[in-house]
Order: sequence, then structure tokens, then C-alpha cells
Amino acid sequence: MPARLFLEVVDPWVNWDWLSKHIPLVLDALQQHVALSAIAVIAGLAIALPIGVAAHRWRAVRGPALAAFGILYTIPSIALFAALVPYTGLTFVTAEIGLISYTLLILARNVVVGLEAVPPDVLDAADGMGYRPLARLLRIELPLALPAIIAGVRVATVTTIGLVTITAVIGEGGLGQLILKGLIESFHTPLVVATALSILLALVADLVLAGAQRLAVPWSRGA
Repeated sequence: MPARLFLEVVDPWVNWDWLSKHIPLVLDALQQHVALSAIAVIAGLAIALPIGVAAHRWRAVRGPALAAFGILYTIPSIALFAALVPYTGLTFVTAEIGLISYTLLILARNVVVGLEAVPPDVLDAADGMGYRPLARLLRIELPLALPAIIAGVRVATVTTIGLVTITAVIGEGGLGQLILKGLIESFHTPLVVATALSILLALVADLVLAGAQRLAVPWSRGA
């Protein structure tokens, strides 16, 4: 981002002249914000889903797995990024490792909750029909656990969209870069616009996922 991009500008809350000239910059930041958030949640789900299933199946796995994810979740984001920088640098990888780490507890816990909510009589019926464990998991348990899993994805997504702004301190951050620049240069426009877009992005993502949940699990609409 150019060093003097925001200097020498009149500073109302929103300078529409500046904004009209920098729409590509704002859209670029928004696109990066979406990419960082989506990759973190998808990768987090890919990690948390099998671990959540294992935690449900084997009690010995649950405590250590959720405890480890809980420790990662409690580490302050700035401290986590600072610890990663010596190994992965000021890079996209550093940002994603941190963001993925914060999704794991939310997602894994909801996988476990969803699987435990499957009625025992349904599992007995599946066993009686000859389902093997893997087939029962894929065709019976996970579909019935979807409401809880998607609820976890919604929380993780909204949380991640907010956390992405913090990665501006390592040169990433999407809309967070505009917020940081606005703060450093005491220029309201990028700060206000980026903050509003972050909130709007979180709302839109949550509504989209809520709609996807209604389509994927129509039997839960009345819940």
C-alpha cells in the first residue's frame, strides 16, 4: 500500500471525493479480507471435523484435543502472530496459521455437540439395518449433526472476519490495512469505510450461512 496514500486530505468522517478515487483499493482490501476469512474457516473445518469425530468416538481424545484448541483460542492474537513471525515471516501463511488456530475450538466443539445430539434409537436402528461404522457416520450421524456444525461455522466465520483486521500488523489484514492506515494518519475515511464494510461482510456471511443451513437441514427450521 503506498506510503503517502492518505496524506494531505481534508478529513470529514467520509471524504466522498477520496473514496470515489480509491474504489479499486477498497475493493482489493475487501477481496483479500474475504479470501483470508474463507480459507481460515474452510481449513479450520477440514482439521476440526475429523478431530471432532475422533473426540466423539474416543473419550481419551476429547479432553486433550479440546484442551489444546482451548489454549490456542486463549492466546492473544498479537502475541500469536509475534511468535509465528520468526518462523514464517510477515506472510499470508503467518496470518492463516493464526486465523485457523482460532477456529478450531469453536468448530471441533460443535462437531462433538452435534454428534452427541443424535438420538440413540436412531443409531440403534441404523445398526439394526446393517450400517457399518463409517457408513453410519456419513449417512446418519453427520447429516443429523449438521445444525450444530453449521452453527459452529457461522460463529467461526463471524469471529474470523473480525480477527482478520488484526493481521494488518503483519502486512495482511484486508480491510484491516485501511483501518490501520486511517488510525496512523488520523484520516477518518478509510477507517470508517473499512469498519462499515467489515461489519457488513460479517452480517452477509452469517445470513448466507443461515440460508445454507435452512436448505441443507430443512427439518431443523422449526427449532
